[in-house]
Amino acid sequence: MLTRIANLAIRAPRRVLALTGLLLVAGALFGAPVAGHLLTGGFTDPSADSTHATNIIDARFHGGQANLVFLVSAPGGVDSDAAAATGRSIQRSLAKDTDWVGFASSYWTVPKAQAAGLRSKNGDSGLVVAHIKGNDNQIQVRSGKLTNQLGHGLQGATVQAGGAALAYHQVNDQTKKDLAKAEVISVPLTAIALILVFGSMIAALVPLAIGIFAIIMTLAILRTLATITDVSIYAMNMTTALGLALAIDYSLFMVSRYREELAAGRDPNEAIVTTVRTAGRTVLFSALTVGLSMSALIVFPMYFLRSFAYAGLAVVALAAAASIIVLPACLTLIGTRVNALDLRALLRRALHRPEPQPKPLERGLWYRLAGAVMRRPATLGIAVTAIFLVLGAPFLKANFGYPDDRIINSGASARAVGDVLRGDFTQDASAGLVGVTDSPSVTATELTAYTAQVSRIDGVENVTSPAGTFVDGKQVGPAQPNMRSTTGDGALFNVATDVDPFSSTGSSLVHHLRDATAPWKVYYSGAAAFNVDAMTGLGGKLPLALGLIALATFVVLFLFTGSVVVPIKALVLNMLSLTATFGAMVWVFQWGHLSSLLGFTPTGYLVANMVILMFCLAFGMSMDYEVFLLSRIREEWVNSDHSDAANRRAVSLGLARTGRIVTAAAALMAIVFAAMVGSKIAFMQLFGLGLTIAVLADATLVRGILVPAFMRLMGRRNWWAPRPLVRLHDRFGLTEVEPPAIAQRPQPGPGRHPEKELTPTA
Repeated sequence: MLTRIANLAIRAPRRVLALTGLLLVAGALFGAPVAGHLLTGGFTDPSADSTHATNIIDARFHGGQANLVFLVSAPGGVDSDAAAATGRSIQRSLAKDTDWVGFASSYWTVPKAQAAGLRSKNGDSGLVVAHIKGNDNQIQVRSGKLTNQLGHGLQGATVQAGGAALAYHQVNDQTKKDLAKAEVISVPLTAIALILVFGSMIAALVPLAIGIFAIIMTLAILRTLATITDVSIYAMNMTTALGLALAIDYSLFMVSRYREELAAGRDPNEAIVTTVRTAGRTVLFSALTVGLSMSALIVFPMYFLRSFAYAGLAVVALAAAASIIVLPACLTLIGTRVNALDLRALLRRALHRPEPQPKPLERGLWYRLAGAVMRRPATLGIAVTAIFLVLGAPFLKANFGYPDDRIINSGASARAVGDVLRGDFTQDASAGLVGVTDSPSVTATELTAYTAQVSRIDGVENVTSPAGTFVDGKQVGPAQPNMRSTTGDGALFNVATDVDPFSSTGSSLVHHLRDATAPWKVYYSGAAAFNVDAMTGLGGKLPLALGLIALATFVVLFLFTGSVVVPIKALVLNMLSLTATFGAMVWVFQWGHLSSLLGFTPTGYLVANMVILMFCLAFGMSMDYEVFLLSRIREEWVNSDHSDAANRRAVSLGLARTGRIVTAAAALMAIVFAAMVGSKIAFMQLFGLGLTIAVLADATLVRGILVPAFMRLMGRRNWWAPRPLVRLHDRFGLTEVEPPAIAQRPQPGPGRHPEKELTPTA
């Protein structure tokens, strides 16, 4: 198959590139407006109790958790005319908008029993709180529009807007800005790095062209998917980073092999066939491993994560297809000019430096490193393993949660209001919980008993229901008949608390509330309930996702190598390096080391969905390099006498042939991800720094030391498989074979077109 693809590129390169150009133009036109079709939510589990509670409240009640907060301040304090006029004006405007707003109340309009929680300790500020209805995409959009309309003070008063809904809206806006800035930084640096790696301007531009093609076509695919299912806008941002990184990886490997074949004396057509048959096979298997790692995200219930699976599968497939179809067509037309415009040669001439002389692989750094490692495999292998285990130790104490406004480091209003609520108010109005029952048989006696019971739970400040306001089991406020549903059935229970909703105490509070005895089913919504349900949804599917990744990787690497030992080794080493990476992330982001340098606020936990996303992507990237290295090792092993000495030489030659390529690819990919570390959003910093460390550690310590050490210790057993699996691999494994006759591009004669007279291939 791969040889036929290569021959197609040789016979009709212009047709291949013309069709590619048409697809590129169509994809650009169709995919350009993709952002307008994608959603900004996707963080909730549709089947969770908190989601069910929110749906009931939005449909049948005038209430809900406060997710939009206006902080009103005035020189004369919260009771001044300016503050009162501003607060009442905002509250009235919100209350009128019944399509978007479930309820709106304020310090100036609620009964005195509830007003204390809406007034700052020093009396300088008061709150207007509201519940914005809709799914997690709608509440972000609506909160942003309402803030723009109402975030203005009267008579000298000042207004700041915050709350969970606005926080996610501002996180989304800041993330767009940060990623755009990262792209502005990473793309030129990547271009410069490619030129330094290849030397030739021509060779450096090919990977960039492949990356642009993969990115544009993936955006078109995302727009198509958005007409069928919910797709997160964050997937679009990952498409750029991953598309560029993979296209560079695959193109770098293909172009390097092509140049190697030319240097070995092959003519361009023969070099292209050999490149596609060998390096193309490697790209195909690499794409399978990366794609399968990303596809595991489909099992999670949140479409935020599933969207990355869609984008990952699309961009991996397109980058691989372009590398084995479009790139050979480019090389056919470029021919030996792939080394043209060598800037390093120009620089050497300017500095009067001599041309470097080629040297045998055996004298190269990577060959000598492999030899040194394999002379002391146990010592070096144990030392590097110990380093990884020490770095990974903090991961044993990892905590996970969902982000709040503290992840914003840009001075956004939601962060400023959140800090004030946590420090200057006795209760965080946006941290409360709301219980709801839609039972038609709710009596006054039952309401009173249940409300009193809930008010006694540790961490509960007070509870307000149709039965009244209760503190420590005693009624302190009058009945609230407006907390019945619009049809008179069911009831709401507003639970005020000063507990951090994203802490372990907040999770315990949710469990105690849900365990409270009631004659009807009560569902709870709110930040703490959402956090508990999200962790449950992610944790419940995580074993399945990990199992699918491990199984798929094992199968693909077995089909690639014919061994059961090598896939197990790859899984173990990848998990070892990733554990070290995540241990470092706990040390930095959970425990707060380097927080002053990176400019983030530690919250005591890692953002769970970003950790899962980072794991799948980092695992795929590390397998990418594993496949690159194994392809050259196996190529040498297949052509050897299969002795222990042949195994050692195959490992040395494999590392020698790929060490520079893998290191260069890792450095280029690290540039793409490291640019995200400058983000103003903490979880984007975690994502960028984590992937940068994972990629660099894998390309150096794992590929340079652990792989040679392990393969030296295992010797010929590296390539062992049970007989039934050997027969299975012989039947289904994709192996290298000698290429059939190579298609020759006919030379044009009088009245003849070079692409109309083709030599058939065997």
